[in-house]
Amino acid sequence: MPADEIRGAVHGTAPVPLSVLDLVTVGAGSTASDALRTSVELARRTEARGFHRYWVAEHHSMPGVASSSPAVILAHLAAHTDRIRLGSGGVMLPNHAPLVIAEQFGTLEAMAPGRIDLGLGRAPGTDGATAAALRRSDTLNEGADDFPQQLAELTRFLDDDFPDGHPYARIHAIPGPVQGSTPGGVQSSHRPVIWLLGSSGFSAQLAGMLGLPFAFAHHFSAQNTVPALDLYRETFRPSEVLAEPYALIGVSALATDDEAEAGRQVRATALNMLRLRMGRPGLFPDPEDAARHEFSPMEEEFASSFTRNIVHGTADEVRAGLDDLQKRTGADELMLTSHAHRGDLRLRSYDLIADAYGLPAA
Repeated sequence: MPADEIRGAVHGTAPVPLSVLDLVTVGAGSTASDALRTSVELARRTEARGFHRYWVAEHHSMPGVASSSPAVILAHLAAHTDRIRLGSGGVMLPNHAPLVIAEQFGTLEAMAPGRIDLGLGRAPGTDGATAAALRRSDTLNEGADDFPQQLAELTRFLDDDFPDGHPYARIHAIPGPVQGSTPGGVQSSHRPVIWLLGSSGFSAQLAGMLGLPFAFAHHFSAQNTVPALDLYRETFRPSEVLAEPYALIGVSALATDDEAEAGRQVRATALNMLRLRMGRPGLFPDPEDAARHEFSPMEEEFASSFTRNIVHGTADEVRAGLDDLQKRTGADELMLTSHAHRGDLRLRSYDLIADAYGLPAA
């Protein structure tokens, strides 16, 4: 597997490669169609500016998030981009049959050879009732507990290497290796790069033991970032995929032309998360809605704590915050997610961050 399928070149003055995590945010006053158009424009823009990869997250039953079907969105983005790596950040493996994921991402690899990442998580990406509806089961812990076995099964489907005598030995994920190579010896189907995602030590340790790249959700579990990355590096065993550990962290970052405006926007982000935690998810609120909301003391404490983990401000302030975070964690890559109720604000944020690091002009 070529090293550049995982490790990206550093452009400009960025200390490590910069990437994008997209939740396909649907803001108040807009539609899912608007959000998906923004995602296409953002993928094209960040590709032109030298960002390394573009991932889409799986979430369900959240009106403000239109990324319930990552594979469908990635197919659309593949048709509108040429070079940037595309992937899931992530697909929640317990929600799906491994064979289905192998077929979906084998199809994506056939559409965009050598550009596909398969990031896998073990959380449901939603509430318990929705997870039960997805899995057709009320036993929610079963999927998480079986994650290593599900991962092994998915890997065998992708590699088409179930041993003789296995019940699945005659089953093939198509597109896939069983189709062989072209007359010139070129494989007709590439293998998606598997990443493990997590916000605790479980996936960090598993990724290390399997020698896989690891992505940590710093944006909603900041207190666990350094311990999880340390555990990943301590348990890492070289594999055919990686000779040494490679870890990226997801970071919530928003750059604006004015520092005060950044503060207004992240206040709305905090309100959005507060409503989600209270079981009342809705469209992503605008700053005026956040300004009108009367936060209780407990809500204010939550909002303040949540906001502290968002790197926000002017472009120079965001760059300084990202540089400091990278130094503290030793992350090999920063994957930025910019939350705002309007698509143009998100586009502007990535442009400002690219400018601050001297990335190529669009």
